Amino acid sequence: MDRAQLLLVGLPLFLFATDLLSLFTPPPPKPPSHHHHHHHPHLPKPPLNPETLDISLQKPSAIGGIGYGSTVNINFCASCSYRGTAVTMKKMLEAQFPGIDVILDNYPPSLPKRLLSKVVPVFQFGVIGIMMAGEQIFPMIGITTPPPWYYSLRANRFGSIATAWLLGNVMQSFLQSSGAFEVYCNDELVFSKLKEGRFPGEIELKDIIAKTLANSRVTGNLGVVLS
Repeated sequence: MDRAQLLLVGLPLFLFATDLLSLFTPPPPKPPSHHHHHHHPHLPKPPLNPETLDISLQKPSAIGGIGYGSTVNINFCASCSYRGTAVTMKKMLEAQFPGIDVILDNYPPSLPKRLLSKVVPVFQFGVIGIMMAGEQIFPMIGITTPPPWYYSLRANRFGSIATAWLLGNVMQSFLQSSGAFEVYCNDELVFSKLKEGRFPGEIELKDIIAKTLANSRVTGNLGVVLS
């Protein structure tokens, strides 16, 4: 086997080993996030009393006023072409709740699917290597005579390579997709496409975020009064 054939066989094995190593390597610690409200200094708040608390809880001054200091995470399936929907929701929330921090991130598939997706390129390059240099590869693994299916595939070499490549791409696309569109408000899951089986509407998501932020504000105000 010449150098080109060795490179053709060894390259996918090297890529597979590096993928496995990077998959199980813990990610570096994330730097502390800086919310937008750091650039907007708060005015000193007057002390709360039960009378003013009742008024503020019943009639908030503006729906966008409770956006400062809050974070919405939209974790979506990047390989499912959900980015456009996520960007639309991000712009809508930032317009409805000035000062809110909307973060978009990929929602990865499960660990078994990620591992299988790393095997697919090895299968594709393996088929290409066998089609190009099967007579030298089979003796190296202890098979003196290539099996009959090899000659059947070798009869239509380029068709077999194209079929293996297309099937591998379809399998990899399926394994890398999670189908998720999960919305978290201040680390609380408020909408899950995996559970609901659908996307949230813009008005629906706006109402969900407004209620969640209002409840957080009520809880925070009650904590201040009780303390």
